[in-house]
Amino acid sequence: MNARTFEVAGLDGGRVGLTSDRLERFGSMLEGSLLTAGDDGWDEAVGVWNAMVAKTPALVARPASARDVAAAVRFAADHGLLLSVKGGGHNIAGTAIAEDGLTLDMSLMREVAVDPVARLARVGAGCLLGDVDRATQAHGLASVLGFVSDTGVAGLTLGGGFGYLTRRFGWAADNLEEVEIVTADGKILTADREENADLFWAIRGGGGNFGVVTRFTFRLHEVGPLVTGGLTAWSADRADEVLATYMELTASAPRTLTAAAMIRLAPPAPFVPQEWHFKPVVGILVCHCGPNAEADLEPLRDLGEPLFDVIGEQPYSAQQSMLDHLEPKGMHQYWKSEFLPGLSGAYLDTFRDAAEGVLSPLSFSIVFHLGGALNEERDGGAVGNRDAEFISGFTGTWRPSEDGGGIVAKVREGWERIRPFSTGGNYVNFQLAEDDSARTADAYGDGYERLRRVKSEYDPENLFTVNRNIRPFR
Repeated sequence: MNARTFEVAGLDGGRVGLTSDRLERFGSMLEGSLLTAGDDGWDEAVGVWNAMVAKTPALVARPASARDVAAAVRFAADHGLLLSVKGGGHNIAGTAIAEDGLTLDMSLMREVAVDPVARLARVGAGCLLGDVDRATQAHGLASVLGFVSDTGVAGLTLGGGFGYLTRRFGWAADNLEEVEIVTADGKILTADREENADLFWAIRGGGGNFGVVTRFTFRLHEVGPLVTGGLTAWSADRADEVLATYMELTASAPRTLTAAAMIRLAPPAPFVPQEWHFKPVVGILVCHCGPNAEADLEPLRDLGEPLFDVIGEQPYSAQQSMLDHLEPKGMHQYWKSEFLPGLSGAYLDTFRDAAEGVLSPLSFSIVFHLGGALNEERDGGAVGNRDAEFISGFTGTWRPSEDGGGIVAKVREGWERIRPFSTGGNYVNFQLAEDDSARTADAYGDGYERLRRVKSEYDPENLFTVNRNIRPFR
């Protein structure tokens, strides 16, 4: 590094001057690396999925171990630096990046160790969903994760985490057995249902507010290697009929079946007839991980004459990545969603009308079925919204070169129209940077005050503030 002073954002809103000598000493403590702008790997380290997030840190530490993370946390605390943690960088609000601060890029910590006998997976904090699925499916096992393979395991799980297996096995956070975590005082702790139990309760849904998780231990289940899944679609002119069938299908679905209804412009995918490219369609996405799949999917077959139907037997890992093309990296993303206690004809009429307004080449509107194991109390982790049977919303997506103002307006309009049907709760991982602290509190309901108490114990100075923040009591 050249001999100079680096101006870094402080936790108090001011600036902290750090000499290059001081940074060199810090970097020499790490098994990983310390980066500044222009260094090899910088662009990758500061890049995030949502291109609307226009933030850049002053420094990036790339830890290779929990000891590295502890050193970085102590460095940030000692100097009063604004600190953030990047797992996969897929969070829509851009909470991975501390503007002009210090970002921990966890991408070097991507180890996965599977114990097929104990049915456990120990997962590094930099892992993406695809890393875990590949390792666990080698043994015919899986845990509850999301449904886009480039999503980071850490952020997904700490915010609750749902996917195709949620109806059968609960939230991703429900399937945590243990974590290794670095707290604000730089200590490396183990947290589980007996050791540091209050901290373990809080991190299962409370996000990155309580420390930097360096290793997750997940419970695994027998799933795959083959499941029945895929997508079928019809002209949007049949939306009323298809959505009514979707309501019927989900009302009787076993927990082995997860289904989502989607309205969008048909993508130019190989399985879509060319004449339907960018035409309005209504589709049903399914994943069935048990027996009797064809019988359970009969209501869809009875609709007849789809534009395309690519539902069939396929590897579970392929199912897990089939939505990747709907969320490409480097686009502008603006989402709004709500949890629902159930479906009704009035809701589906409202959703259909709102979805027609959101139509654009990359945007889509969705209703995703959750009801099942997620609704069970289990052992009381902080993740809320146990009353949610569905999640529904509107995803606005456009290229950085395009004006997305109209898309944002339509997404917000659609969201406002479905809010009367909400449980009153919302998914913290889908919150935007514009959402206020009241919406964060709504995501946790009665557990929010307890989260603040745990925050006050483990992070009284709010070092971990670049997130959907839960403020400590002062």
